[in-house]
Amino acid sequence: MKKTISEVDPRSLAGKTAVVRVDFNVPLEGREVTDDRRIAESLPTIELLRGAGARVVLLSHLGRPDGQAKEEFSLAPVAARLEELLKAPVAFVRAPRRAEVQSAVRALPAGGVALLENTRFLAGDEDNDRDLAAFWASLGDLFVNDAFGVAHRAHASTSGLAEAMRAKGGQSVAGLLMARELRFLEEALRSPERPFTAILGGSKISSKIGVISALLARVDHLLIGGAMANTFFRAMGLATGTSLVEEDSLAVAEKLLGEGEGRLVLPVDCVVAPELSDGAPSRAVARESVPGDMMIVDIGPKTRAAFAEEIGRSRSIVWNGPMGVFEIEPFAAGTIAIAHAVAAACERGALGVIGGGDSGAAVERAGVADRVTHVSTGGGASIKLLAGGRLPGRDSLDDRA
Repeated sequence: MKKTISEVDPRSLAGKTAVVRVDFNVPLEGREVTDDRRIAESLPTIELLRGAGARVVLLSHLGRPDGQAKEEFSLAPVAARLEELLKAPVAFVRAPRRAEVQSAVRALPAGGVALLENTRFLAGDEDNDRDLAAFWASLGDLFVNDAFGVAHRAHASTSGLAEAMRAKGGQSVAGLLMARELRFLEEALRSPERPFTAILGGSKISSKIGVISALLARVDHLLIGGAMANTFFRAMGLATGTSLVEEDSLAVAEKLLGEGEGRLVLPVDCVVAPELSDGAPSRAVARESVPGDMMIVDIGPKTRAAFAEEIGRSRSIVWNGPMGVFEIEPFAAGTIAIAHAVAAACERGALGVIGGGDSGAAVERAGVADRVTHVSTGGGASIKLLAGGRLPGRDSLDDRA
C-alpha cells in the first residue's frame, strides 16, 4: 500500500512547499473550460495542503503539444477556472525559464497556489528526463501525485518526480483523489462481493486483450458490447455486414470464447444502420441476421434487457467502454441503458466502479454520475490496472510504513 497525504502530519506541512501533479487535461472551447470535473476532483488535496499552511505548486499537462509551446494547449483558462472554484488567487506561471519559475514559487505566501504552464510544452516530460524531474523536485519539500489519469505513464512529472523528490530526502505520496481511485479499483479486483460482473465495450479487442483475460479469471460474468463484440461474432462464424472487425484478432477472440465459456456474454441482438450519421435509418436485428450492407452501431433492446438483469443481480460491477457509437444520439441507447442499470444496482447496495474515459462521459450524459459508487478520472490508467499492469505513477510513491 502507498502512503497518502492524509497520513502526513499536517503540522509538518506548515511553511513547506508541496509539488502536486494533478490531471487538468480538460476539454476547452476557445478559452473556456467546458467540463471542470477533473479540476473539481483535485480540490480536496489542494485545500488540505492550503489548510495546513503549505505552498502548493501544481503541475499538469493538457493535450498533446509534442514538446512545443502551443497557445491552444495553454493552461491559462484552467488557472482561471481553478481560481473560481478555489475562491482564492492562483498564480499562473507561464515562464519556462527555471529562474523565473523558482522566483514565482518563492513569492507564494503560506497557503498560496501556483499553476505552472503545461508540462508537455517541455519535451523532457514525456521522455522522463531526469534533469527536468530534479528541477521540479527542487521547487518543493514533498511531492504529491494526485493525477490518476496519467498514473500509467512513466513521465518526468509523475514517476520521475517521485524518485527525484525521494533522492533529495523528501516524501512522495498519493493525493486524496489518487488514493480514492486506487481504493475503489483495487477493492473491486482484490476481494469483490459476488456476483462480480464486468462490462467491457469500445472498438478493439487488441487494446483490451490483457483486460479481458485478467477479468475472465476473476468475474462471474463479463458482458461485451461495442465494436469489439463484432470480432467475437466473426470468430463465431456470424456475418457482420460492413461493421468494424479486427481481422487479425479473430484467433484471439476464438481463444477467449473458449476460456470464457459460461462467463463471457455477448449481445443477442444489435442495432444496425447503413452509415454513422444522425439521420441514418436504423433497426434492431438478431445477431445472426446482420444485413450485408449495414453496420452494427449499438446493442439491441433484448441485449439491453438481458445485460440490465445481469447487472441487477450483481454485488460488484466494473464498467469500461461504451456499448455502441454513443457519440451519435440515435446509437446511444444501449450505453445509456447500461449506465442506468449500474446506477440502479448501486442504489440497491452494489459497488459500481466506472472506468473513466467514454464510460465516465456516458454516466454524466445519462445523468447518473452521482448515483454510482465511483467514476474514475483515468480511462487508460483504469484499463491498465484492470489488466494487472504496472502503474509507474503509483509504484514510484513511498510505501506505507
